[in-house]
Amino acid sequence: MSKHRIGSTLPSGGHLRCACVAGLLLMAAGCRVPRNPLAEWLPSPNFNARRPQLVVLHHTAEATFEGALSCLKTSNSGGPASAHYLIGRDGRTAQLVSEDFRAWHAGGGSWGPYRDLNSLSIGIELDNNGSEPFPEVQIKALIVLLKDITGRYHIPPNLVVGHADVDPARKVDPSTFFPWRTLAEQGLGLWPDEWLEEPPASFDAWRALRHIGYSLQDEPATLRAFHIHYRGTPMGDLDAMDRRILFNLERKTEAIPSVN
Repeated sequence: MSKHRIGSTLPSGGHLRCACVAGLLLMAAGCRVPRNPLAEWLPSPNFNARRPQLVVLHHTAEATFEGALSCLKTSNSGGPASAHYLIGRDGRTAQLVSEDFRAWHAGGGSWGPYRDLNSLSIGIELDNNGSEPFPEVQIKALIVLLKDITGRYHIPPNLVVGHADVDPARKVDPSTFFPWRTLAEQGLGLWPDEWLEEPPASFDAWRALRHIGYSLQDEPATLRAFHIHYRGTPMGDLDAMDRRILFNLERKTEAIPSVN
């Protein structure tokens, strides 16, 4: 096949041990595990805490870190919203919600088999108005945070995604300025190879989009989200370069081991 260059554009035992240790720490601190007084307490060790399955990245669409923080701690015109982390233009990193709890950041989005993303993901907001590049120091702070999160929860690169990817009909963040390639070079998120093979005539680009994780409920919106992420523009029809990128990304996704 001809090749084309893309333009720059815990295992269960571990969970059990952690649960037991957590229980001992609670007792040592004089805390009580929440119980229902209507039932007899006969505790089992067979449980674990919420384990996030993916990370969703956003831009705040606010002018300042303080403005974004205010919205994420109160409410806005669309109602209360939050995220687990907020990273400023200067690299300042703030945690707003414990990773053990749901933050309200991903709405009704989906990614592959994952639904109710607020319950299954960690949300990271980047202080950016959506119309400007992301400072290098901010991206460096994001990479440090992402490596920590994905390492602790064993989140594979294809499950580090943007808000537009999981909710293409409503969202465009983290915008065309976001450096997905830089993240992918650190093993965070997917990016196509520099040289791309021509897919066979039988290749189905829409099937590949679905296989990667995109919803096809609104195909034009999905294509726009794909272009924002991989082509640096929201515009354009599905073309030959899209097919090459999708052929490459589909094979990359297939090669990623499944994580339990």
